[in-house]
Amino acid sequence: MSLRKVLSLARTTFRSTAAVQSSFYSRNVCLLSANSARFFSDKNLGQQNKSESEPEKVDIIGRLFPKSPLNSADAQEIKKEQERFEKENKEKSEENEKSWRRMKMGFAIFGGAVTVMGGCLVVEMGAPRRDDEGNIIEDEFSNLPVVLQYLKRTWKELTFYEKMIKEPSREKLLPDPLPPPYQPTYTLVLEFTDVLMHPDWSYQTGWRFKKRPGVDQFLQAVSSANYEVIIFTSENVFMIWPVLDKLDPENKYISYRLFRDSTHFIDGVHVKNLEGLNRDLSKVIVVDWNKQAIKFHPQNSLILKKWKGNDDDTALLDLANLLQTIAMSNVIDVREVLTYYSQFDDPIAAFRENQRKLMEQMEEKERETKNAEQPLTRNWLKSFTRR
Repeated sequence: MSLRKVLSLARTTFRSTAAVQSSFYSRNVCLLSANSARFFSDKNLGQQNKSESEPEKVDIIGRLFPKSPLNSADAQEIKKEQERFEKENKEKSEENEKSWRRMKMGFAIFGGAVTVMGGCLVVEMGAPRRDDEGNIIEDEFSNLPVVLQYLKRTWKELTFYEKMIKEPSREKLLPDPLPPPYQPTYTLVLEFTDVLMHPDWSYQTGWRFKKRPGVDQFLQAVSSANYEVIIFTSENVFMIWPVLDKLDPENKYISYRLFRDSTHFIDGVHVKNLEGLNRDLSKVIVVDWNKQAIKFHPQNSLILKKWKGNDDDTALLDLANLLQTIAMSNVIDVREVLTYYSQFDDPIAAFRENQRKLMEQMEEKERETKNAEQPLTRNWLKSFTRR
């Protein structure tokens, strides 16, 4: 075989091999392209399903993020909203800082004012007293250092004013009893508000007081039954005094009038201390509706129901009967009688029931007496007429 034929055969073999390889490569490329297309299509479908299953996101201003890519207008609007939000937060923080500075300044001014007022109070109230000629009057603090002198005197003055508020203005509230027979045997202490009168207030008329039914007859009856009548109330003197002048214009029935300045102020309640009345407590009767107002001497108290202004009330008339019964019985110690009636919620109703039972017993006894006397009368008539 010649060289020419060998080269021609090798060239033919190479070309056929190249054609086969080219066709195989083309087929593989087509398969790869199909698989790639299928892969990317599956991937896009998975992303779409994932986007549909995931919840929509919300930005800082509460707007939903769009599923599709944002365009330039939406992005610019979101940016403006974020800038506005940041600006508002900045303004609020600045306003809070200003408010805090103003608050601190107010506290500083208030503290300075209190300090100045306290210093003036100490200088004014802690200064030593002087006589008419201007000389300093010696007291129990004169030997102390100057600063301590002023502080001690100031504290003494403050406790004195506190004592004026919480304690009676004087130890002896009433003068000494009159010599017999001018001094009544019993002392009746009456609360004014909701016992004798009921206060009522309105925009048109202001304060008005309604008289309890039978109050005039009650005062007249007890004052003539050997009772010294005293009004002892926790109300203000300037409001009650004119009303008492109208209730008893000639001072025939009410002997003395005591007001808020004569009470003890304890736990928010004005308490009446009977020790300051300067009277024998075995002969003192207190009529009130508030137990706390007479808690120092509950054995001397007669607690009535609070009168609220009803017109069908008869408690004062029944109370007058009870007090007249005590006076006519010459009770040595009224606390025994008051202790008995204190066990009832309504002592007036209990007294009324006792009076009813007493009347029934008296009537029954009277009938028995009449029945016992009738046979004697008949026998005497028979002996006199001989029948």
